[in-house]
Amino acid sequence: MDVEITNFRGLGGYPVANGKMKNGLLYRGGQIDNLSSNQVTFLEDDLNIARVVDFRSLDEAKQFPDTIWPGVIYQPIDVLVDAKKSGVSIQGMISNAGDISQVMLATYAQLVTSDSAQKGYHQFFEELVEDPKPTYFHCFAGKDRTGIAAAVILKMLGASEKTIFDDYLLTNQLRKKANAQLINQLADKMTAAQQHAMAKALVVDRSYLAHFFDTVKREYGQFETYLREGLQLEPGYVDQLRSLYVTESF
Repeated sequence: MDVEITNFRGLGGYPVANGKMKNGLLYRGGQIDNLSSNQVTFLEDDLNIARVVDFRSLDEAKQFPDTIWPGVIYQPIDVLVDAKKSGVSIQGMISNAGDISQVMLATYAQLVTSDSAQKGYHQFFEELVEDPKPTYFHCFAGKDRTGIAAAVILKMLGASEKTIFDDYLLTNQLRKKANAQLINQLADKMTAAQQHAMAKALVVDRSYLAHFFDTVKREYGQFETYLREGLQLEPGYVDQLRSLYVTESF
């Protein structure tokens, strides 16, 4: 039974400060359009996913609507709605093919500084503690908007830099097949140079996530200040998150 979902993984089991992430609560991946009945069964019955958070734009969600099953909460949160230029959607990758690395670095900075990113991630993180339930969060490829959400969660809970970056870079292994299929599907619409740029846009680079954290440091000084002033999270938020999502070990 094929239930493979592109770039899918759980955060459960990752080592964090004084413990590890609980299993069965947080999952990340790519968009879940046109799911098979086996894939829906996997998410609904095997994993008991009760909430799907979609970080894509309205246009992306309209073009490739998520497969939603009865009873699941679908929560769209466009974290880049006010971005001036972005390389996170298919169209953005094609139109910005010439300078995709610079566009991606700028996008990761906007994921720190833009109003929509701050408000969107605030909403996402607040719901994780106000209404904890098995949650699948995603964007188009499950690598940038989703990657930042996962990295911030792990950072808040005291995961090592290695754990944070290893999870982020795992995308490049888990998207290999999907990336090749996507480039093949779009090949007749792109030049050879655009195909090369598209292949580059569909992977993550360590420098992108590093630029996100560098931007946090430049704008706020400390990560904790970013949580408080950028994301407007209450001082006790991290303790709440830990109590719900971490199994402590002594």
